[in-house]
Amino acid sequence: AALLLALQVRLVMKAHSFIRENVPRVLSSVNDKSSTVHIPRISQYLYFLFAPTLIYRDNYPRNPTIRWGYVATKFAQVLGSLFYAYYIFVRLCIPQFRNSSQETFDLRGLVLCIFNSILPGVLILFLVFFAFLHCWLNAFAEMLRFADRMFYK
Repeated sequence: AALLLALQVRLVMKAHSFIRENVPRVLSSVNDKSSTVHIPRISQYLYFLFAPTLIYRDNYPRNPTIRWGYVATKFAQVLGSLFYAYYIFVRLCIPQFRNSSQETFDLRGLVLCIFNSILPGVLILFLVFFAFLHCWLNAFAEMLRFADRMFYK
């Protein structure tokens, strides 16, 4: 459910950016009674939907080639991160709560279980952020030849 909600929020933000960039151009050409109205092509919108950016432009800088080795490395890092997060969850989080279902409710025991799970939980959170924000988005950026990834360099 959270993944579906995140995808919907992303689509709403992208639709907002697309409308915000294109409606003023269309309205200005209608107000000027210009014979040409610049409407983006479907291919431009589809590229924008998959590009790792929330700011719509008609054209983005593009790399000349796709480095498939880089893409494979990023997807391998995603898989490695997910397997490592699963390992941490199974080895460090689940054993904390396994015995609590057989015992009577004890607030002290519950608090201890939660505090013992905080560090593994934060590590899992970092791994998921790394897997998605760094690896997954960079892999798709490379496959789309999106060249604006070195913004801060």
